[in-house]
Amino acid sequence: MTRTIQQLFDLTGKTALVTGGSRGLGLQMAHALGEAGAKIMLSSRKADDLEQAAAELQAAGIDARWIAADCAKDADITRLADETLQRMGDVDILVNNAGASWGAPAEDHPVAAWDKVMNLNVRGYFLLSQAIAKKSMIARRSGRIINIASIAGLGGNPVEMKTIAYNTSKGAVINFTRALAGEWGPYGINVNAICPGFFKTKMAMGLIETLGEDKMAAHAPLRRLGDDEDLKGLSLLLASDAGKHITGQWMAVDGGVSAIVAG
Repeated sequence: MTRTIQQLFDLTGKTALVTGGSRGLGLQMAHALGEAGAKIMLSSRKADDLEQAAAELQAAGIDARWIAADCAKDADITRLADETLQRMGDVDILVNNAGASWGAPAEDHPVAAWDKVMNLNVRGYFLLSQAIAKKSMIARRSGRIINIASIAGLGGNPVEMKTIAYNTSKGAVINFTRALAGEWGPYGINVNAICPGFFKTKMAMGLIETLGEDKMAAHAPLRRLGDDEDLKGLSLLLASDAGKHITGQWMAVDGGVSAIVAG
């Protein structure tokens, strides 16, 4: 029997691991998945932030727990995967969201900073996806992986924005998503990417303050920046059976910016 739309979006009985989940976009997506019925495991580097975020989710009636881990470190990634599986059982949904940026002119960009950004934003996504798939998703022929890319991965920057490593890393995430979807489709694993535009997150606030919120909003056809609700719908679509025939895709959530300035 064909399921209702409510049934297709229902995540009851599912478990989601969300990295970079203690604030900003990660916490917003954790709310969306938890509100749809999923159990949530949050991860980021700082235990205090995680404890506060988990309490916020729990206050909303969501089963939420946390593990402090640095997804730029191989040992932490292994520990995160193993401890999540031990405490929560199989992982149905992986949201790769932990990320870093660095601002510097390309000609003077520190190599160490380049490596930091690429290590967390690309290598970390691959290693955690690999660990969760091998230990949980592949054998069950089921899984959803959502990689958080960025509209920065779709093209270059205005001259005042100097984030060459970040743009490069997010472009890599988009093609990593496509390649992984092609390879893991036969295992029943859907892999998709979300490309947010500018949201008022801690990572973006420095740039927003430098360029001016009104000026940045004026470049978007919808004339605004992203808010605390704007990733909820898409993340739930990609995590649920409502999106079961979608894989290898990216979608921008940016108020229309990429429609007029990028790929």
